[in-house]
Amino acid sequence: MVTKKEMSETPTYGNWVAKKIIYLLGLISLVFFGLSFLSPVLVILAIVFLFICSYFIYAWYLFAPQGGNVQNQIHDLLLAQLQWNGEGQTLDIGCGNAALTIRLAHKYPHARFMGIDYWGNKWEFSKHICEKNAQIEGVQDRVTFEKASASALPFPDGSFDAVVSNLVFHEVRDAKDKKKVLHEALRVVKNGGTFAFQDLFLMKCLYGDIDDLLKTIRSWGINQVEFIPTRDATFIPRALKLPFMVGTMGIIAGKK
Repeated sequence: MVTKKEMSETPTYGNWVAKKIIYLLGLISLVFFGLSFLSPVLVILAIVFLFICSYFIYAWYLFAPQGGNVQNQIHDLLLAQLQWNGEGQTLDIGCGNAALTIRLAHKYPHARFMGIDYWGNKWEFSKHICEKNAQIEGVQDRVTFEKASASALPFPDGSFDAVVSNLVFHEVRDAKDKKKVLHEALRVVKNGGTFAFQDLFLMKCLYGDIDDLLKTIRSWGINQVEFIPTRDATFIPRALKLPFMVGTMGIIAGKK
C-alpha cells in the first residue's frame, strides 16, 4: 500500500542511460590514468574512456527532463501515432516503471490501462514502484500492473482496444525470434483496435529488412500499418542519432 508520504514524492521514471554505465566508464578511465606511469598507451586508453564517459553523461542530460527532455518527447512521438478515441482498455507491454502507462492515463482520462512487465527477480518491488508512481500522478484508479512475459501474454485474443510498447521486444529473453513477440502483441489487439510499438526495428539482425517486416505484419491480417523512424524526428539531437542510441529505433503503428 502506498503511504501519504510516498504520495508527496516525485515519481521515479529513471533515465535510459544508466548511471552505473557512466560510473563504470569513469572508474576505468581513472584506473588507466593511475597506471599511466607504466606505459604511454595507458594514457591514451584513459583519454578514450574519459571521452566515452563524457558522451554518456551528455546523453543522460539530453534524455533527462531537466536537460533536453528527449526521453519524454520520444514517448509523445510514440503516442502521437496511436490513432485511438480514448475509450476502452489499453495494454502497455513491458511497462518498466510505468512512465508510458501513466502518460497514456493522463492523455486518455476515460479509459483503463494495464501495464505488464517481467521485471526479473525483484518484480514485487518493481510493481510497487509502478503503483507508487501511479498514485503520485493521481491515476491509480484506472491503472493496474501485473507480472507477465511479452512472449506469452496472459490474455485472450482481441482483449484490448489499444496496445503500446516502448523499447521492449528486443529485450525479451525467452523469445529468440523477436517477430514472434511482435505477433503476440498484435494478437491481443481487438479487430478495429489500434497499436503503436517502438523498438530497434531498423536493426536487421533482429527484424530483417523493414519493408519485409511490414509485409509480414500485413500477412498476419493487419489492415493498416506504417513505419516511422524515430531518428528523423526534429527534436532528436545529432549526438543521439548513433546506432546504439536512437539510430535504429522506430515506431510500427496502425490498425488491426
